[in-house]
Amino acid sequence: MKEKIAFLKSAKFWKEIIILLLGILVGAAAVYYFLIPGNLILGSISGLAMVICSALEGIGVSIKVSMMVLALNSILLVLAYVFLGPEVGFKTVIASLVLGPFMDLWAWICPYESLMQPGMTSVMGSTVFDLLAFILLLGASQAILFRINASTGGLDIVALIMKKYLHCEIGTAVTVSGMAVCLSAFFVHPFHMVAIGIIGTWFNGIVVDYFTASLNKRKRVCIISPEYDRIRRYIVDDLYRGCSLYSQKGGFTGRENVEIQAILSQGEFASLMEFIRDNDIKAFITAGNCSEVYGLWRGGKQDR
Repeated sequence: MKEKIAFLKSAKFWKEIIILLLGILVGAAAVYYFLIPGNLILGSISGLAMVICSALEGIGVSIKVSMMVLALNSILLVLAYVFLGPEVGFKTVIASLVLGPFMDLWAWICPYESLMQPGMTSVMGSTVFDLLAFILLLGASQAILFRINASTGGLDIVALIMKKYLHCEIGTAVTVSGMAVCLSAFFVHPFHMVAIGIIGTWFNGIVVDYFTASLNKRKRVCIISPEYDRIRRYIVDDLYRGCSLYSQKGGFTGRENVEIQAILSQGEFASLMEFIRDNDIKAFITAGNCSEVYGLWRGGKQDR
């Protein structure tokens, strides 16, 4: 049992909890300011909560959407613990418990009614713009959480399980798991609103993949310099990253050289370029983006 909760003693875990809360705050704003007033139905636990609340209103039962979100998330927490492990389950518990209260926090800070112009039925005044604003904010929130191996709960748990066991892209998993919610909306919403929801769910998967790739992006750096050992020491000792050295021969000059290759984060690449520039090191440098890195990726100096 102690081994299962050992992550609670990690400073990295509690740093990720702070990131999680910020991500949930963004997601709660997306739901409160755009999903609810725009009456949008997307493949999310919030969309499912709206469908259920609408159905209950039809029989005279009134429940706040935020409370329904909390109830539905609670039901799916067991799945997160069983299939994704205790750390993901613990993070999901925190995320699911604070999503509803964070929506109420936004309502207290700035009610969406105060942002509506006279005669408008939503914040943006257009279903399309409401949809785009919601998807961009929600996609950013989901990408932040997925990056630290967490979720908002609900259907995101299903998406993480699909990603883990079916080895599919997280955006694809989000899209597939969300389609059931969109289809359930046929019972309480007109066809055109459901169609918009299906399109929005598909677009949400694309946005999640985009933000995920952006957050995971690394720089593959290749450097040829007569002071290669000085650069190597900076990468290893200051950035705390590994690198590879390759012997190569210049095709134009015919001189023997050493090429350094390293995979760095965006911030580390900027630090390396600053080091080379400030020390007036002559070097030929190329850099390209890597959206995914597998194998050993040690925490750099900036992560410590």
